[in-house]
Amino acid sequence: MEDVHLALVEDEPDVASFIRQGLEEEGYRVTWARNGRRGLEYVQQGDIDLVLLDVRLPDIDGLEVCERLRLHRPDLPVMTALDAVEDRVAGLRSGADDYLPKPFAFDELLARIEALLRRVDRAPRDRSLEHGPIQLDAAARTCRVDGDEVDLTPTEFDLLAFLMGRSGEALSREAIHREVWGHDFDRGTNLIDVYVNYVRRKLEEAGCPSPIETVRGVGYRFDPESLPDATATPEETEESS
Repeated sequence: MEDVHLALVEDEPDVASFIRQGLEEEGYRVTWARNGRRGLEYVQQGDIDLVLLDVRLPDIDGLEVCERLRLHRPDLPVMTALDAVEDRVAGLRSGADDYLPKPFAFDELLARIEALLRRVDRAPRDRSLEHGPIQLDAAARTCRVDGDEVDLTPTEFDLLAFLMGRSGEALSREAIHREVWGHDFDRGTNLIDVYVNYVRRKLEEAGCPSPIETVRGVGYRFDPESLPDATATPEETEESS
């Protein structure tokens, strides 16, 4: 792990010292930033592979830090530490890939870091997917609808890619969580539902009716038959509707 560089953005020195020492004992290289502004500087200037971000920071709110990180490094994995449910939702909406509810066990932190890093390592580099007007370029990690780019976070991209890659199949929440998040599914969380709604909304805002269907009692299915023909003219699409 000596080649994996983590940025720890945490304003409480005792908490930061505990986490940093534990991670360094596991072989990670850790740079500590005591506020959001310094964390942004480290990410912009350094070779950071993953960010551990506290939300309640003294200068720039952690949610704003996450949004700025997404603008600079859209593929950078970001994990937030949150306590209240509304904070967790806000963290995900700001672009975080995963979160840890406070207080958390150090072993769980390690497991989630490893899962996020595995997702980056196993992300397909040369496979592209296309259904109707939706095009995913795995190498560039871009999503386009009718040629126009749709801004997806890394987790949103991985979720859509997994569903598209298994189009037509009813996929359980357990299978989706295992593939996209890389760790065991917690039945007490609605993390998958939140992210499915994000992807649906972004596709619809791009002018594409969402092909992600809810399969009651199971999970979700990507239905390519519900998509308009990418080659059809607007008049043809209107006539067929």
